[in-house]
Amino acid sequence: MKLLEKELLTIYLLIDLFLLNTCLLFLNWIRLDVYFTEPQQLIIYFIHLNTSWIFAYIVFSKRNIYLRDGFRNRIYRITKRILIYILIASVSAFLLLPKFYSRHFFLEHTILFYLGTIIIYYFIYKYLKYKREKGFNITRAVIIANCETATLLQKVINNNPMLGYKFLGFVVHENMPDQQNVLGLTFNLGQLISEHRIQMVFSIQNAANQAFNQSIASRCDKYGVRLRLVPENNRQYKAGHNAETVAGIALINPHEIPLDDLGSRIKKRSFDLFFSLCLILFVFSWLFPIIAIIIKLSSKGPVFFLQKRTGLNNRTFVCLKFRSMNQNGVSDIMQATANDARITRIGQFLRKYNLDELPQFFNVFVGQMSVVGPRPHMLKHTEYYSTLIKHYLVRQFVKPGVTGWAQVNGYRGETDELWKMEKRVEYDTDYIENWTFSWDLKIIFMTLFGKDSFKNAG
Repeated sequence: MKLLEKELLTIYLLIDLFLLNTCLLFLNWIRLDVYFTEPQQLIIYFIHLNTSWIFAYIVFSKRNIYLRDGFRNRIYRITKRILIYILIASVSAFLLLPKFYSRHFFLEHTILFYLGTIIIYYFIYKYLKYKREKGFNITRAVIIANCETATLLQKVINNNPMLGYKFLGFVVHENMPDQQNVLGLTFNLGQLISEHRIQMVFSIQNAANQAFNQSIASRCDKYGVRLRLVPENNRQYKAGHNAETVAGIALINPHEIPLDDLGSRIKKRSFDLFFSLCLILFVFSWLFPIIAIIIKLSSKGPVFFLQKRTGLNNRTFVCLKFRSMNQNGVSDIMQATANDARITRIGQFLRKYNLDELPQFFNVFVGQMSVVGPRPHMLKHTEYYSTLIKHYLVRQFVKPGVTGWAQVNGYRGETDELWKMEKRVEYDTDYIENWTFSWDLKIIFMTLFGKDSFKNAG
């Protein structure tokens, strides 16, 4: 899989190039009469500045993308990269560029870019720290063990909010009087996961105790928690493992899935945005008023049915549906059954043709769901089936979907027997572990035209 360092390098480079070219256009706007007399001059500046910055980015050590001492460390590294950039740009300008190239312009642009970069990164840093403190869009993490490697990893997590983790504490093998930030003991890991809503476990790998490592992995899968194994000594790390690196610390992923890759997630999210927006604009815009009027005329109650369901990394979200039942007090604990008296006449029609699910494309648009993925279950079902089906919560490793592989194969609707949910989990797990973009397109096609996609509807 793609290394985390490469993913972050790409993100930081794109931010830098955006700032660099924004400064270029700004100076072009305010100093047009001084520096730019012909359009091709701006193009030469554009090529020279961007190329010089990319070379400076390559020269500068990739490990320097991580902070270990707070934001002042970022200022030091920005300054160092700017100096390298000035050297590269000055030499290349002297050797290659025409005489009209202005040193005064380059100086003004460099100062503006340098100050702008510090200011923008400061606001990004503070904003992400604020989001992490408030619990927005973060992954709640613990570290198993309390050693030098664990302390270094904690420091990197705390000083790099762009990684998206919130460090909750250490989980240790036995309590020691002088230990700090200790959340609990390893034999209580399952209880700690539930109490503190842990979503990621970093386990310092004990090479001499593989049984312990396997036990941690098994418990993480049981509770739907992602795991990274961290070699205590990086010299023990062997190439070929599914690994990321953070500040030179190897993180081995024992349960890698295709959507762990940033490029795959971007591709899937881009499609979700495009597909959901098109459907909202061109279908939902005219179909919604029709369905809403029919629902209101056919029974008392709201047009939409809102229900809390389990999403990515066991996060709870509000799932939208058109209301297909008469209002009742057991909707959050009792599935719809065959010939369910709660279902209205229009509700039967909506459920038969999956029209009641259409509002979930708003969930897709805001990022809570995907067009394709495991169907989200009500909280009561998540709690119930996670105790009966091994690795049931692995379904939460990806975003839930409006449609899914299990549904187009007929495993949808009422799960009055355990084997039905087991088959659904089996198909969902197969999808998660072998995802491809073309598979998503196939599932969408099967949802619309497959003979099993309407099976057990109602």
